[in-house]
Amino acid sequence: MKKVAFYTLGCKLNFSETSTIGRLFTDAGYSVVEFTDKADVYVINTCSVTDHADKKCRKVVKEALKYSPNAYVTIVGCYAQLKPQEIAEIEGVDMVLGAAEKFRIVEFITDLTKQPKAVVHQQDIEKVNHNFIAAYSIGDRTRTFLKVQDGCDYPCTYCTIPLARGGSRSDTIESVVQKAQQIAASGVKEIVLTGVNLGDFGIRNGNREDRFFDLVKALDEVEGIERIRISSIEPNLLSNDIIEFVASSKRFVPHFHIPLQSGSNKILGLMKRRYQRELYVDRVAKIKELMPNCCIGVDVIVGFPGETQQDFLDTYEFLNGLDVSYLHVFTYSEREQTEAAVMKGKVTGSTRFERNKMLHILSDKKRRAFYESQVGASAQVLFEDDQKNGFMHGFTKNYVKVKAKYDPLMVNELKEVKLVALTADGEVEVAELETVYAHH
Repeated sequence: MKKVAFYTLGCKLNFSETSTIGRLFTDAGYSVVEFTDKADVYVINTCSVTDHADKKCRKVVKEALKYSPNAYVTIVGCYAQLKPQEIAEIEGVDMVLGAAEKFRIVEFITDLTKQPKAVVHQQDIEKVNHNFIAAYSIGDRTRTFLKVQDGCDYPCTYCTIPLARGGSRSDTIESVVQKAQQIAASGVKEIVLTGVNLGDFGIRNGNREDRFFDLVKALDEVEGIERIRISSIEPNLLSNDIIEFVASSKRFVPHFHIPLQSGSNKILGLMKRRYQRELYVDRVAKIKELMPNCCIGVDVIVGFPGETQQDFLDTYEFLNGLDVSYLHVFTYSEREQTEAAVMKGKVTGSTRFERNKMLHILSDKKRRAFYESQVGASAQVLFEDDQKNGFMHGFTKNYVKVKAKYDPLMVNELKEVKLVALTADGEVEVAELETVYAHH
């Protein structure tokens, strides 16, 4: 039996796609093995958003060949769509597949003999536009990432995603519900909905046929799934309807991740974002009014061209005063073929680094304050299959990370616990579960 191993860089969407590609190999008679298990084929799923895509790609290829010198190495993903020729030059790479081709990988890998030159199968992203390919991750963790939407029609000036993944397109509601039912039947308790621009769900063949809100309502009826989490949604697409529905929903959890990118309206304009900071304030206020314990995560980019010290301080103060729970901080870095790459007012590397550090500290402070506000409450925790030094971890509905003594019976189980204290490393300890059982 031939062996295949995977490595995924980047987002949750990539994880769900790698998992789906893995099932294609299994169906073709391969066995999926760990990276270190001398595989015959290595598939590396790349990202164009995070930094140093080429460096990371090279490193993973080198590691793969260390374990299995004659392995056949295939590169897929966003970076493979954007820079196929560059990747083809990497020593040890045998095949590069673009966005449309990655799900036909098994057809392309017919002969595992390494050739002197890498084969590239990649077509113009325009051709990919109307073709939605579903994906979900299963069997690798307590929760499943379910891809419902792909591509993006927003022309943000810093972003290569539209070039790497094409225009916005979606699955049908019926098909997503069916997959959610399959996932529920497999014993998974939590689904995380993922997409490139999730709130834009509902476009098929270039026409809007549904809305994200309709999908949310339909999924709330799926029996057997305990929790549904929305991975990330643009502030301008997070409508009052959705917020109100989640607040009273059976399955959707009180946790939103809402990209902000900057707290300065000037910078938001330069980024071509589709809202101003006032709308963001309004969304957070609406959520907190209906769900005071809701967890709100924020994406922010620092060091965008034209961001003065004052603009950055505006962002800092804005976030400091906002009732949010944690930040994902990205240091701006130039991407070829984007408008921002040629904008004036470049910020020096050291300044970008400093700003990133300041927001990281602010994020830790926010997370701590949010966790502290939850201490003393009872919560339902879904425990993960991870063990470190005799402890296991899990998340509450509102995304508080808790730790408890490891107990194999608790893996993938939902337990009522009491959140008792914050540890030095910023996790929350829960009351001994025995005492909790006594109440039931």
